[in-house]
Amino acid sequence: MPKLEGMCFWEHTLRGARYVLAPMVDQSELAWRLLSRRHGAQLCYTAMLHAQVFLRDGNYRRENLYCELSPEDRPLIVQFCANDPEVFVQAALLAQDYCDAIDLNLGCPQMIAKRGHYGAFLQEEWDLLEKMIQLAHQKLSVPITCKIRVFPEIDKTVEYAKLLEKAGCQLLTVHGRTKEQKGPFTGVASWEHIKAVRNAVSIPIFANGNIQYLGDVERCILETGVQGVMSAEGNLHNPALFEGKNPVVWEMVEEYFELVKQFPCPLSFVRAHLFKLWHHTLQVYQDLRDELAKAKTLEGIIAVNQALKGKCQEERLNKLVEDDIAGELPFPHWICQPYVRPPPKLITKEESGGCGKRALEDEEELNSEHLSKNKQKKKLRHPNKCLDPSLKPKYAKCDQCGNPKGNKCVFHLCRSCCKKQAFREMSDCAGHGLLFKTKYEKSIQFKSVQNVEDIEQGLTESKLLQPPPEIKA
Repeated sequence: MPKLEGMCFWEHTLRGARYVLAPMVDQSELAWRLLSRRHGAQLCYTAMLHAQVFLRDGNYRRENLYCELSPEDRPLIVQFCANDPEVFVQAALLAQDYCDAIDLNLGCPQMIAKRGHYGAFLQEEWDLLEKMIQLAHQKLSVPITCKIRVFPEIDKTVEYAKLLEKAGCQLLTVHGRTKEQKGPFTGVASWEHIKAVRNAVSIPIFANGNIQYLGDVERCILETGVQGVMSAEGNLHNPALFEGKNPVVWEMVEEYFELVKQFPCPLSFVRAHLFKLWHHTLQVYQDLRDELAKAKTLEGIIAVNQALKGKCQEERLNKLVEDDIAGELPFPHWICQPYVRPPPKLITKEESGGCGKRALEDEEELNSEHLSKNKQKKKLRHPNKCLDPSLKPKYAKCDQCGNPKGNKCVFHLCRSCCKKQAFREMSDCAGHGLLFKTKYEKSIQFKSVQNVEDIEQGLTESKLLQPPPEIKA
């Protein structure tokens, strides 16, 4: 069967999907995809997979794709991050039989993407992207799609989209934010950019950004003319978003638990989903938030959910006024509803000591009130531990790689570089506990002793083998 392209691909292979579940790291596992499909999602993406790891590690392939399959989970698009055309295509070839398309992630704005040189940090390397898309389009039996972020300039964004279309991209998802818009600086996505792209290309376009309710989906399609709308954070807080419903949280959680029991996934995924679903309620019951963070088993997480459910049902029976509990929320806190990220706290130059904007490498918030989510979890588990980078000691860097060097290293290197250097020079490093020279000398000494013993044993055996002397009469 010939590979479908463009609008035909969207209409037939993707069944004209309009409601799309976004690829989310550690949050787009099979159980969550199936829950979202039951409540209106028509197309799902896997979590982003690292092409190089997928290519070399069979366990990674099994855990993230081959064992994450269900007949209900179609149509499905597998997303990869990559920066090498050959590696990307070889990984995609291993995945193409398990999905309906392969997506190249060109939208991840996180620091890990900057360090790994993928995602949104490839958006200026148009020649490389053109090669990657062209090769994938030629070699794969399924269509190639892309997910991008916009440039500040609309014209440049349009040219970017045209380049990807010309290279062979058959469907483009446009997140209407720049790569700088993330975390507390997320801001509002630009539908104007998305509309300009839609008017400039002939392939299907999915819009991403500003989706909190079903009404936002319909409005986005009407204003931009896109074929479909993708939701990420809105779906995490309300899996029934595409149904236009706002169910009670525990109903969604209990349905999710049933799917997790059928399609197991790491406990960290389950805990993360509950933190999103119960987000508003956990602002009220901080003690149960701590219990959820410390739960070590699925049964423990289920017990915390039951406790939260009991608290909320008791509130409903007592007919407490939700405004007194949940502030300005549109619904009581036990109802699935979006989370509106607060704007960043403005700091004047006088308050910041006259410093300008921090460099991108210092991505972590210096203010302990704005720790990353992972650090907030660590803070709950270790309340006495300092997680503020500004208060941590500054370490001298390795002369070769820039990682912290060992304080007592004789080469002034980190452990990894020191190990290579010590091996090359056959030296010791007491600071890192490396004893190449000592062990080498001991091995020579042992071999010399062994040789002496072998010689002595040989002489003894030769004497024993000599015939006895003749006895004279």
